Amino acid sequence: MTYCVAIKLNAGLVFLSDSRTNAGLDQISTFRKMIVYEKAGDRFMVLLSAGNLSISQSVREILQIEQIKDHEGGDPITIWNAKSMFDAARVLGSAVRHVYERDGAALQASGIEFNVSMIFGGQIRGEGMRLFQVYSPGNFIEATPETQYFQIGESKYGKPVLDRVITPDTPLDEAAKCALVSMDSTLKSNLSVGLPLDLVVYEANQFQSDRVVCIEDSNPYYQMLHGTWGQKLREAFDSLEQPIWDGAATEVPLMVTSRARPLKKITTPSEKLV
Repeated sequence: MTYCVAIKLNAGLVFLSDSRTNAGLDQISTFRKMIVYEKAGDRFMVLLSAGNLSISQSVREILQIEQIKDHEGGDPITIWNAKSMFDAARVLGSAVRHVYERDGAALQASGIEFNVSMIFGGQIRGEGMRLFQVYSPGNFIEATPETQYFQIGESKYGKPVLDRVITPDTPLDEAAKCALVSMDSTLKSNLSVGLPLDLVVYEANQFQSDRVVCIEDSNPYYQMLHGTWGQKLREAFDSLEQPIWDGAATEVPLMVTSRARPLKKITTPSEKLV
């Protein structure tokens, strides 16, 4: 399994992925889920993938040469000459369908579902940053100010902190920290997600990035974040008042009333099992 997250902010984009792949309890491997496509000064794009590893690897290879027709009769569109991220996402969708047409029937005959999901984002000169989530049929949706991030893979454990922290005005470094906390929460709760991690932080209108990092278990910042986050959570939990069951005076009472009580079964002596 895997966990990947990408965040779109006013200041830029943050991408983070784990690298664990497993085909059973005793067969765990490490594969990179992130790839960066960069033409300095012209375009910067990042692709994250989850799902069947053979499918996602095939899509990544075909994407390098995949092309779609230009509706205006110009040269075929590839990710390297697309004039918008929307057109680049269309090329990615075409690559996904290409792999399905080639391998879908054989996979189905072997009882294997065609399962792949991807996050694709970046910026092409002449337009703003854009972020897309791409599905198995090759269709996609785009991030909006109301939906600023996408997750694929084991997303449920890392979602709450993103919902509470991320806004359009969140600074890039703070968003990177939030993404790492989201990943750490997932690592804590799910053994199918694992280190090392790949992190990319892209500043708007730069069309390149020097903040491309592979984070190993020994990384001092990650070790600090991992230990401190757990400690601070415990401290916040301990600072909350205990529930008061008898309705005694308290700042935040938990009143016991006759309304909306859960059903309670009371076992009488005659109902006890012999």
